[in-house]
Amino acid sequence: MKNSRRQFIILSATGATALLLNSKVQAQTMVSPSDPEAAALGFVSDASKANKAKYPQYAAGQKCGSCVLYQGAAGSADGPCGLFPGKHVPSNGWCSGYTKKS
Repeated sequence: MKNSRRQFIILSATGATALLLNSKVQAQTMVSPSDPEAAALGFVSDASKANKAKYPQYAAGQKCGSCVLYQGAAGSADGPCGLFPGKHVPSNGWCSGYTKKS
């Protein structure tokens, strides 16, 4: 089957668009507390529900939004986290990897 230059350009543009859209969708996937990595770190979507008995290092006021690993914009509802590549965490979440921004 012989493709013309026009068909090649159309197919290339379509493929590139699909790749861009796919990467944006994957980047916005939220971390679930039931994910194995998240469960191992004691991740919760709401910091006030952190297991204080199991994670005594938790202190009131600690949230993903104030963690050095949080890569979302200041004031955003969610954003990427260095511990969960390709996924977002809520800014009000918490896990045992919390390290306060300086």
